Amino acid sequence: MSVVGSTPDQREATDEQLGLTSAEARRRLGRDGPNVLPAARRPHPVLMLAAQLVHFFALMLWAAAGLALLAGMPALAVAIAVVVLLNGVFAFVQEYRADLAAQRLRELLPSRVTVRRDGRAVVVDAADLVTGDVVLLDAGDRVCADLSLLRAHRLAVDESLLTGESVPVRPEPGATLHAGTHVVEGQAVGLVSATGSGTRLAGIAVVTQRAHRPRSPLSAQLHRVVTVVGAIAVGVGVLFFGVAVALGFDATSGFLFAIGVTVALVPEGLLPTVTLSLARAAQRMAGRNALVRRLESVETLGATTFICSDKTGTLTRNEMTVVRVWTPRGEARVRGEGYDPDGEVLASEAVREAVRAVADSAARCSPDAHAVRKQDAWRPVGDPMEVALHVLAARAGVPEPPRARERHPFDPRRRRSSVVDVDGVHVTGAMDSVLPRCAAPPEAAEDAEAAALRMSRTGLRVLAVARRRAPVPAAADDPEHDLELLGLVGLEDPPRPDVAAAIASCRRAGIRVAMITGDHPATAAAIAREVGLLGQDELVVAGGDLPPDEAALGRLLDRDGVVVARVTPEDKLRIARALQARGHVVAMTGDGVNDGPALRAADIGVAMGASGTDVAREAADLVLLDDHFATIVGAVELGRATFANIRRFLTYHLTDNVAELAPFVVWALSGGSVPLALSVLQILALDIGTDLLPALALGAEPPHSRTMAGPARRGRLIDGGVVRRAFAVLGPTEALVAVGAFVLVLLGGGWRLGQDAPAGLLATASGTAFAAVVFGQLANAFACRSETRWVGRVGLRGNTLLWFAVVFELAVLLAVLSAPYVPALLGGTTPSPWGWALALCAVPAVLLADGADKAVRALSTRRRTAGASSGRAPRRRPAARPVPAPEERDA
Repeated sequence: MSVVGSTPDQREATDEQLGLTSAEARRRLGRDGPNVLPAARRPHPVLMLAAQLVHFFALMLWAAAGLALLAGMPALAVAIAVVVLLNGVFAFVQEYRADLAAQRLRELLPSRVTVRRDGRAVVVDAADLVTGDVVLLDAGDRVCADLSLLRAHRLAVDESLLTGESVPVRPEPGATLHAGTHVVEGQAVGLVSATGSGTRLAGIAVVTQRAHRPRSPLSAQLHRVVTVVGAIAVGVGVLFFGVAVALGFDATSGFLFAIGVTVALVPEGLLPTVTLSLARAAQRMAGRNALVRRLESVETLGATTFICSDKTGTLTRNEMTVVRVWTPRGEARVRGEGYDPDGEVLASEAVREAVRAVADSAARCSPDAHAVRKQDAWRPVGDPMEVALHVLAARAGVPEPPRARERHPFDPRRRRSSVVDVDGVHVTGAMDSVLPRCAAPPEAAEDAEAAALRMSRTGLRVLAVARRRAPVPAAADDPEHDLELLGLVGLEDPPRPDVAAAIASCRRAGIRVAMITGDHPATAAAIAREVGLLGQDELVVAGGDLPPDEAALGRLLDRDGVVVARVTPEDKLRIARALQARGHVVAMTGDGVNDGPALRAADIGVAMGASGTDVAREAADLVLLDDHFATIVGAVELGRATFANIRRFLTYHLTDNVAELAPFVVWALSGGSVPLALSVLQILALDIGTDLLPALALGAEPPHSRTMAGPARRGRLIDGGVVRRAFAVLGPTEALVAVGAFVLVLLGGGWRLGQDAPAGLLATASGTAFAAVVFGQLANAFACRSETRWVGRVGLRGNTLLWFAVVFELAVLLAVLSAPYVPALLGGTTPSPWGWALALCAVPAVLLADGADKAVRALSTRRRTAGASSGRAPRRRPAARPVPAPEERDA
């Protein structure tokens, strides 16, 4: 429920300075319900299931079942229908679970809003907003309900979500701010007039929920793969039907062969396997505090080659503490723990008096920031840096400042903020932004600059504090002039303890890392050096010194360990585009409202979930719920593992399809002299009973120690390596053992080429071939765990799901060959001891062929490497893309 328009509560004037009481807010929340949009109308589960029964593969198999029924083969028709239904149910379950997981993940996205309750500013969940709440808005905030604008200062609002107009509007007091819009500049105070389904956004949300996202590149590539394979399956089936008729078989028998060939080549479980693999990776990323907002971003994450990381909160803890203060009278040290207001200023009384003046003006510039005690610890409310300034004021003994008459919030372009009150104007900001507006003697300016440099070189973030004690007219356009420099504040933000290891992991993975920050170059360089990010050439560039030409910018920054300081949001956008032009897959972090364009332009936009703005989070592909740089690296590792897993089970599927097709090829090439080793129903049993679970287990293969070794692989899911392994190594080996075991059992029973085999002997031989394919599948699953290392090096541990799949596959094998009525229905019986021995040969044969192939490729790689190192260095290509990982290395 929600409130629309004027209500008795709204007609009662709300005190703008006090806001609602907590008790009244709880009462209204209980009456009107939470401030949430109507839940998205998800498809009915029955419709979701039906969709899985009418896609391309399903329609093709339904048609085959209908033709089988017309041809007088009801058992075959029923079997095909069961395959379609089982596959559809399985795919439905995975899609439904993925949808539920996505719903739960979306709930993890924090959405907070600052309101005035009980006379002070507090941060509450957006869902707890009620009509009559006084909302405080600042640049970067999302408007979470419809508001009546009470006051505004230099306010600019992005209403493109509602109007499609990209130019921000500047509303005046009395105007309505709609939910879903974003504050891009200035600040405002508004009164909530409507929440939840009563907002204008709610109507748009209903329309938006009906829209469908376009197919992602990964989905399009998969769709092409299955469409081409399906078309080939139909084409080969028609070809075999013609061969059968040409060899004198009747139409029914020819049709049977054609159906078998088609079914053997159709990878029924491919699409649900991919979906499950992506969803599982996204859930594992969420468990590591990385929220993937779109499943297809999982694959893009794995291809990342360049990470542009912010400093504050990502590489550092974002726990700002003032530790040093410089004033013209001298320098002071500040002692205290975290945001605890208890502490002391270590200096002479004259310097302490100057520090109190610095702390007073600094605290006035951030009137809504403060620290609160929660669970035996002091927590910041508001920007951590601004809270640190309030803590400094408390430790210096500064009384509560008067209320601001006019506030100019921090702007990344101006790099300063200011407040106008009854005592004049107070300014804080970057040294090079504040000092030019001060009327300081040259000697004092030089002393301040030297002090700022000393602080920056020790890794401190430096803020200049200035004021002007003079009445400021209400209509003054620029009160920030003729200032008195009070002093400099040095804030410490220690690096996160796991950053150095994460950066080292990036270097092992061939991923370049750059620090992109708005801090002073010396501060940024000190932190970069401390965490091991700064490159050997120690390149530190200021944003104002970046070359205007995109190509030159790319050449300058395309190296590891570069630091770019004093950047603007426009600089970040240019950096992302310049690196992309050089072929990099760029991950760009950001937390501010102006970071939105850079996050959208990057291949992977990474927003801060704990400290970032709503604009940044909504523009991003990945949201860090803990703001840790190491979380990005962990997500990249899972992305790489997911791409490798898709290639693994694609190789597995294609290999087994070769083995299932082989009996029909042998039958056709022999002109029917060699009987069919496998029936159509047996192939269906292989596809749905024994083939699917190992493929799913391969899709859940965890990252290993080599996942982050070397550059990322990019390219098609099915490339020359996959095709060669499936169609030239593993598939032919599995097929040779299965057909060979079938023929040897026939020969051992007295059959000769061209003769009709006795029914009992044919059933035993067919059961042997079936067992050989199953054992080949088992060996193939373990062989596909790595593209370069043989099974002995990979080991048998690390994937528990694969062992469950093996046990299930063996149980299906025994059921198919020995359960009552099943052998008679499918056409194969339990092999003889000799047949079992022949079938078991599939395991060593597949593993030996796999090991030999990997050994040959490894030797070839070493020879190429040795030749390249001993000969002339290859000429550097001017290609745009980074050199991909060699095919021989695991993705």
